[in-house]
Amino acid sequence: MIYTIAVFLFAGLAEIGGGYLIWLWLREGKPFYLGMLGGLALALYGVVATFQTFPSFGRVYAAYGGVFIILSVLWGWGVDKKTPDLYDWVGGAICLIGVSVMLWAPRQ
Repeated sequence: MIYTIAVFLFAGLAEIGGGYLIWLWLREGKPFYLGMLGGLALALYGVVATFQTFPSFGRVYAAYGGVFIILSVLWGWGVDKKTPDLYDWVGGAICLIGVSVMLWAPRQ
């Protein structure tokens, strides 16, 4: 379980960080090289996500979506200084419950 969580976290940071660098380049007029680094980080995300041990691509990516939501809220809080409200936390908790059910429910 620790490996699974670590891969999700690393993939999420690569995706969010990459998207953020491209945002800075295109929306805030930062240097082009930040956009290029963002593109590399997004490509890294695509590779890192394949390190999951689950056999189903769709299930892994669906579960990753829930993790991405939580990481995005935390990124907004830490980097953009937008404090999450109650509904952000409740929504994030619902997503994590859904991810847990999808990945670790007993199946035949």
